[in-house]
Amino acid sequence: MNALYKLVEVMQLLRGEKGCPWDREQTHETLKPYLVEETYEVLHALDSGEDEHFKEELGDLLLQIIFHAQIASEEGRFTIEDVAGSIVEKLVRRHPHVFGDTEVNGSQEVLQNWEKIKKSEGKKSVLDGVPDHLPALLKARRVQEKVKRVGFDWNSVDGAFEKLCEELQELKEAVAKGKKEGVEEEFGDILFSIVNISRFLGIDAEDSLRKTIRKFINRFHTIEERIGKMGKKPLEEHTLDELDELWEDVKNG
Repeated sequence: MNALYKLVEVMQLLRGEKGCPWDREQTHETLKPYLVEETYEVLHALDSGEDEHFKEELGDLLLQIIFHAQIASEEGRFTIEDVAGSIVEKLVRRHPHVFGDTEVNGSQEVLQNWEKIKKSEGKKSVLDGVPDHLPALLKARRVQEKVKRVGFDWNSVDGAFEKLCEELQELKEAVAKGKKEGVEEEFGDILFSIVNISRFLGIDAEDSLRKTIRKFINRFHTIEERIGKMGKKPLEEHTLDELDELWEDVKNG
């Protein structure tokens, strides 16, 4: 039996009368956290560069998709076959340069045609379809990528850098005025501008920040270990200068 169909069958058994009580109790709502968690696990495995780990986490994510489809099937709404059929139909429809007679010159033209096709499908805005629940940095990038497809973008990274400088100045002015709402708004503008720069440089801001956080955690763990081995005084009794000196040593070591 095909492994994918075997997975569907296993899920049907788990949800059946003689299956697993926990699996039978689950709903779309209760499974939401697992869907998000498994997605991040896939990203972590991808960063690790270990294919076995990556393969395993992709399987866990696939399980969530099968799980949701099985619940929908039991309620007579749609099946996993419908899910697969829907995405196949969409891929064919949105790739007329592959499955039809349309000719394109490069990937940018492909994306422009993609937006035109979505408009013909009833989308009212080029920004329709950007998920509300995306992490903010990732959502900012998706929004910027969408409007770029219709020509609303800087000609080069220089424009994005100039915008960042402008937003930094506006933040300083907002801080001077002392109004939290204004400071929050200008700070958000800075983050949005930074995402713009990362996009021009071919860097994923979300991924870049995640790696920096991991680096910070690793370095701080090293500081904690060194202080523990020194045994003179606990971490919280060290001065900022002492901790900063340790940080620089770890950073350069």
